[in-house]
Amino acid sequence: MPLMQGPDTTCETAGPFTLKPWNQIFKDKEHGWSPLLWVAYLGFFFISPIFDHASLKIWLLDGLGAVIFLCLYLGLFLLVSPRGLVHVAGMVLLGLLYQPINGGACTFFIYAAAMLPFCVETQGAAVTGLITIGAIGAVEALLLHIGGWTLFYSALFPVIIGAGNTFFAERNRMNRRLRKANEEIEHLAKLAERERIARDLHDVLGHTLSVITLKSQLAAKLIDRDPQRAGKEIREVEEISRQALSDVRDAIRGYRSKGLLAELAQAKSTLETAGVEVRCDAADIMKLPAMQEGVLSMAVKEAVTNVVRHAHAHTCSLRLEQRNGSCHLEIEDDGQGGFQSEGNGLRGMRERVEMLGGTLTRDTRTGTRIAITVPLKEVPTKSAAESEINSQDILR
Repeated sequence: MPLMQGPDTTCETAGPFTLKPWNQIFKDKEHGWSPLLWVAYLGFFFISPIFDHASLKIWLLDGLGAVIFLCLYLGLFLLVSPRGLVHVAGMVLLGLLYQPINGGACTFFIYAAAMLPFCVETQGAAVTGLITIGAIGAVEALLLHIGGWTLFYSALFPVIIGAGNTFFAERNRMNRRLRKANEEIEHLAKLAERERIARDLHDVLGHTLSVITLKSQLAAKLIDRDPQRAGKEIREVEEISRQALSDVRDAIRGYRSKGLLAELAQAKSTLETAGVEVRCDAADIMKLPAMQEGVLSMAVKEAVTNVVRHAHAHTCSLRLEQRNGSCHLEIEDDGQGGFQSEGNGLRGMRERVEMLGGTLTRDTRTGTRIAITVPLKEVPTKSAAESEINSQDILR
């Protein structure tokens, strides 16, 4: 008899008589449709009455026993939350009751031993249960003075079958734990992606809206005395708005930076529009890995937005240099400083930098000075297609 593989009956929480949906019964990842094949071994139970030319009464009793067994056996697979040990105990009881009148009742002991490893949580419990089933079969066979092959099939063979199934049961438990771990990893990955999108949208929209506000205010002041300049500012507001839409789409896909040089140029323009004198020291900018360049670009955008909105600064300096295999970025203004708490933007900036193994320090004693250091090493990233697919799945 080949090894039979049993169901998972150790982790369910539904009622004891709740049936599984029919479209799921034979799609189970552990056993599929194979339980129907294993029912064929019940035929050994009827060998004895056939060869012994049993009476009608015996046939009726054997038929009743077979029906009860099928309820116990199929219940393990059809019920949402079967009481696995109760079903196994019922099979053992059938073996005890039918052994005196039908030598084929050893089939019930074999089924019970085959199913037991799948109805307990540990290998130790399975071994204890198999020894118990084997001992019960042996004691009854000895009490009934049954020897030979019947004693073997009632006591020893069930233990052999059950011992083999113990391996498969443990494999199934490991597979379930692995699936659960993968589901948890997928859940955490989605949470991380949502947080990334939230951080990027905050930075992109915060910066863009700040620039639009500044240019709109400037256009309002110039509309009477310099209409041509005011019109230019309004057209730039339109361009920035269109760019904002593109930036939002890119942020969702994970591609939002046009390069650090472009971001520094945009930062310089934004600060000058706000009336802040800018000193930028990044003439010899080095070639950066894509991930580092994106993180530093977002840091520049967020820091400059904070200078424009909160600092009330007159000057701002931007410095970028390479130090001992790392990229060092400093953004310093002579504004009011003094803010100790971190807002969402600065918190998101710190999370991005630390994700790359870098550091971010902030000094607000005289103005505000933000220093960022990130290592110049490649960080594995997802492909563009994979990133877009995952982001779209998260936003559904």
